[in-house]
Amino acid sequence: MSSRVLVSLRVAVSARHAFDVFTRDIAAWWRPNGLFQFTPQGAGVLSFEHSDGGGGGRLIETQPDGAVFEVGRITAWEPGVRVAFDWRQASFAADQLTHVEVRFEAVEGETAETRVTVEHRGWDSVPQEHVARHHFPDRVYLQRHAEWWQTLLASYHTRFPGADQ
Repeated sequence: MSSRVLVSLRVAVSARHAFDVFTRDIAAWWRPNGLFQFTPQGAGVLSFEHSDGGGGGRLIETQPDGAVFEVGRITAWEPGVRVAFDWRQASFAADQLTHVEVRFEAVEGETAETRVTVEHRGWDSVPQEHVARHHFPDRVYLQRHAEWWQTLLASYHTRFPGADQ
């Protein structure tokens, strides 16, 4: 069985604009989910720390008290093409790490339409009995996680002109 979640949607903007909204405006469209929170403190504000001049950086969650949790290191930053980053929760052991890759692909034949695809893989590194998986069997856990990514992408979609709000 695959340990990945794969979801996508189309947005009526260029790939570069879709990338910018995903990365720059993540705090505006991200919707926390109690089942999949990063830390026991609950939801904070997500942001990417990255310099356009080079590689590296990280995805962080800043708590109301100012504490910062590093969700993961950025492993790819290609504006208008893809962003990829490690993903972990505070309860993960050092060898328990998942990875998210978001691709932005211009839809052929459309002047300004982009397919945004999120692939979240590596869940086989987190045992079923781990608190982060809520003891769900693989199929159920991956389905619930995919549903959450669909909810996130629906919220992301509302950030674009003409989207149903």
